[in-house]
Amino acid sequence: MAAAKQIAVFGSTGSIGVNALDVIASSGSANGTSGNSPGGSGQQLAAIALSAHSQCDLLLKQAQQHRPRWVIVTDPAAAKQFDWQYLPVDCELLIGPEALNQIAAERDVDVVLAAIVGSAGLESTWSALANGKTVALANKETLVMAGELIMQLAEKNGGKIVPVDSEHSALFQALHAGKPSEVEKLIITGSGGPFRHTTPMELQQVTVAEALNHPTWNMGPKNTVDSATLMNKALEIIEARWLFDVPAEKISVAIHPQSVVHSMVEFIDGSILAQLSPPDMRMPIQYALNYPDRVPGVAKRLDWTQAFQLEFEPPNPERFPALQLGADCAAKGGTCGAVLSAANEAAVGGFLEGELHFTEIVPACRSILGAHNFEPNPSLETLVELDRWSREEVSRWVCA
Repeated sequence: MAAAKQIAVFGSTGSIGVNALDVIASSGSANGTSGNSPGGSGQQLAAIALSAHSQCDLLLKQAQQHRPRWVIVTDPAAAKQFDWQYLPVDCELLIGPEALNQIAAERDVDVVLAAIVGSAGLESTWSALANGKTVALANKETLVMAGELIMQLAEKNGGKIVPVDSEHSALFQALHAGKPSEVEKLIITGSGGPFRHTTPMELQQVTVAEALNHPTWNMGPKNTVDSATLMNKALEIIEARWLFDVPAEKISVAIHPQSVVHSMVEFIDGSILAQLSPPDMRMPIQYALNYPDRVPGVAKRLDWTQAFQLEFEPPNPERFPALQLGADCAAKGGTCGAVLSAANEAAVGGFLEGELHFTEIVPACRSILGAHNFEPNPSLETLVELDRWSREEVSRWVCA
């Protein structure tokens, strides 16, 4: 029997991480043994490392089930306050964010699943690619913030990025059907979130609970709010621009409330290829972890014996002004993506804490973008500094 593919799951206590561990367990090899659950045949997967920021209780339970070699807690205070006496004896506890970079470079790690939310996931992804690893990328902010540098790093060191976002996974798969020169357009789909038909006046009264009530996907709070503002699609435009080396003007967004068609590629002959599946993140996670192979699926399938509808409509730019910000940043490049990503992350945090209204998230981002000193070819250090600056500026904007 072939050795199991060793997966470092960074952000294992988040929504993507929990789903990834379900995929790993379903492969029948989370503990090096075979299983009978769906998807238990094919490529065996094992969790060699797990990480969390502060959810130590869930991390401990995951370690007890999957018995990784390393367990990482990036928040030292949370790690020191927790009782680790029941951590399996063969698990090594590492504390601090620098441990992520260390494990990402370990020889025995085959794939790094980058599922840490926000810019906090950048350095470990950088470390993995610098060491020629395959990165299953669920953290869209990494490419939004430093897409050009990340893709150059991967090419230079033999690293590979396989997207986990359902939209970019769909594009990644469909693009295999043609040459880069044959691509006419990338069409990113989105459900439209909970406010697809909400008027601009009604949006001013949106509560946190309403914004977190997504109609089709179960995600963490930050990504759920991004889906409500459609900032997630804005960031995905930037991500696709760098990941697939496609100009911004060839990337568009279509509202698709059923979340079954996960994105489409239109070729120069007019053909459109799409990837379809029920809205279940285990599908793109499984594809990324097993790439380039396909294995029996863990997610349910579409039932073609039953009638169902697929609807598409253009997004309303007045209701979703974030989309134009994303398109502009993708076209301009340079430091714009880093500023937009950080400003949005801080603004969403402010909304969740009750410091900002829902309709102030995008204006805050637009204001910070307009105030920053644009650089067309920034260094990683410049981008990291701009990330910090943008968050501080949002705090000032809130207090103004």
